[in-house]
Amino acid sequence: MLESAPAFPEFSDDQTAAWTAITARMASHGIAVAEGETTPRTEHSGPGEVVAVTGKAGSGKTMLLARLAARLKEIGLAAVTGDYEPKRRTRRSFAVLAPTNKAASVLRGHGVQATTIHRIVYTPVYDPEYQKVADWLEGERKTRPEIDGMTQEALDRAEAFYKAHGSVPGALAAAGVRGADFITGWTRRDDPLDIALVDEASMVDAEQLDDLKEIFGLIVLIGDPAQLAPVGSRGQMIFETLPEARRSNLGRIHRQSGDNPILDLAHALGEPDLSFEAFEDRVRAAARDDPRVQIASRADAELMCASPILVWRNKTRTRLIKAFRDAHDIPETELVPGEPLICDGLELPLKQRKQRIDLEARGLIKGAQATYLGPGRKPGFVKVDIAGTEEPGISVASIVQIERPDEDEPVLVSAARSGAVFLHGAACTIHKAQGSQWPRVQVFAPDLFASARAGQTEAGIALWKRLAYVAITRAEEELVWVTRYMISRPPEPLGSAAAENE
Repeated sequence: MLESAPAFPEFSDDQTAAWTAITARMASHGIAVAEGETTPRTEHSGPGEVVAVTGKAGSGKTMLLARLAARLKEIGLAAVTGDYEPKRRTRRSFAVLAPTNKAASVLRGHGVQATTIHRIVYTPVYDPEYQKVADWLEGERKTRPEIDGMTQEALDRAEAFYKAHGSVPGALAAAGVRGADFITGWTRRDDPLDIALVDEASMVDAEQLDDLKEIFGLIVLIGDPAQLAPVGSRGQMIFETLPEARRSNLGRIHRQSGDNPILDLAHALGEPDLSFEAFEDRVRAAARDDPRVQIASRADAELMCASPILVWRNKTRTRLIKAFRDAHDIPETELVPGEPLICDGLELPLKQRKQRIDLEARGLIKGAQATYLGPGRKPGFVKVDIAGTEEPGISVASIVQIERPDEDEPVLVSAARSGAVFLHGAACTIHKAQGSQWPRVQVFAPDLFASARAGQTEAGIALWKRLAYVAITRAEEELVWVTRYMISRPPEPLGSAAAENE
């Protein structure tokens, strides 16, 4: 049995204080963590209670979350997962949630059974304007729709694609609309739950929190105040709106004890007068002293196959993807075995829920990294190896889009009627990388310099500092600071290793 202060010798004073504060709130909801006892659930009237644990990289937030989840399961609470569809609930419940599949997969890598907020709480709602296009393509709407921002030529492309392939997502992609653009939100599930442990809470917006408060009796937000706030939130993170009495801060940096130069650089960004030039000097100094930090005059095309280079601007992302494919001499309309992909979601009808659950259980979730292995077993299928899974490769119906610089619509190199949507994975924006981690990460410094020159701020902090903090803390072991708009020529043709494994 745990005592009021947890019997974990590695807990620091601030972690013990946070544990005590959180478990005290759980006790007020009928879940006595120390005693291992629960009382029957009573319907909460009004919104659920919200508390928070904050701390920068290395402060032990993930360890605290993992210990809380393990203890709740140990005392008999039901762990709510993505495919949880209870017909009758007799036990109190908890869920470990993250705003994105990428963040949830990082937690699962630490042994924590986690899923996304959307997966538990919401079902998709489509933008009504783009829904008009879908209804028109499928014959449910007789008249051709007029959509702001969508030209008649774009509608012509959508219509031609749909007639050829019968895929609404593919047709919308041909018109320049990505899946994430026409899914505007999610509707809340009806069955109430007890406790939500929400990681990467810096990415949670006010609307998501309101929905969580309607479902859960107690929400514990766990986040990093130095990361990037949700788009449209004016730089303020949701836990920063809570009274101080409901926030516990982890101020001690535990991973610093390993003399980690990457974390040293991350925490240096908290200095208010630090300029970009001075920070880059520190990166160079760290590179001279420690091989875990490296300076590169050009992007490493070979490393881009294993982890995307991180950029600020979307136009930089598409240009680097093109440069990567040019360096490997890949034709524009083809995929070569070994090319990296990032899953942008699953476009499957509701009646195929079991297929969706099966694919997600095998690791094919939004944000998942994959490697293209070759054509799949049927037309419109591709064979991919999903990072972090034991399966050598799966054949899946896919819509694969290769975005191009200064072009509105992508090249579609695979167009199934429905299935997994993939984007090229050689480069990724820092915003979208938030919540992910890789052993070795390239950060594209010219984009951070451009942000510094732009002079933008977020909640009183220079935007370039927040971008740099998020980018470099994605690196688990090595940071590569890329200084110029150049890319290396790979030492061997892409796909040769993949071909040998076939």
